[in-house]
Amino acid sequence: MSLAESLDILYEDNHCLALNKPAGWPTTHYDGTEETVDRLAKAYLKEKYGKPGNVFLGVVQRLDKPVSGVLLFARTSKAAARLSEQFREGAVEKTYWAVLETAAASGWREPPEFVRAETGSLEDWLKKDDPTARVEVVPPDTPGARFARLVFMVRGRHDGLTWLELRPHTGRKHQLRVQLASRGCPIYGDVKYGSDHAFGPAIALHARSLTFLHPTKAEPITVKAEVPPQWRGRFAHLLSGERGS
Repeated sequence: MSLAESLDILYEDNHCLALNKPAGWPTTHYDGTEETVDRLAKAYLKEKYGKPGNVFLGVVQRLDKPVSGVLLFARTSKAAARLSEQFREGAVEKTYWAVLETAAASGWREPPEFVRAETGSLEDWLKKDDPTARVEVVPPDTPGARFARLVFMVRGRHDGLTWLELRPHTGRKHQLRVQLASRGCPIYGDVKYGSDHAFGPAIALHARSLTFLHPTKAEPITVKAEVPPQWRGRFAHLLSGERGS
């Protein structure tokens, strides 16, 4: 099988490459020992275009290892600079889908108030705790704390699970995972933040879509990624009332 067949390429031109990242894969390498999505993408470009030597690939965003969905790379240094600036300035619109444990399975008799609403927003101050490699909600005046905000819409409910669409307005480490878990609703499979369930190498958090300005044409580009097959099995009833978008 070629690399093109093993990767789910969502968008590609001379400046950008977007793919549907599988859960369980790191975005990029740190210690050089683990296979990563950026290495696989470089190998794909090298194979497809017959490029000699090293292939440039700019990492302009990251998804946590257990998260699936749209992952965007830059194919030139100019595109990398311009896309990175968009992410820094919050100009990229990101949409995630998440399945939360919200009722009896985790010991609560009824879901917390925020998920009983159809829409809403969550605001917190977050700080990374280095010894535990976790992020915590802290008081606003805590040294090193960073503001985090997201808006949400409920897309479905079934048997103690709630399916949310999330749009983060900030890009903090583990932001979505922490903001939801701190309210008693961990993401399904996210044992690190209190989930009662295993979900293989994944958690039920999926980067559904990404909208950005093309780095050279300045036109808005929206890229969408289908949820992994295991979602269709594990959450079949929850997703059965799926709406468009």
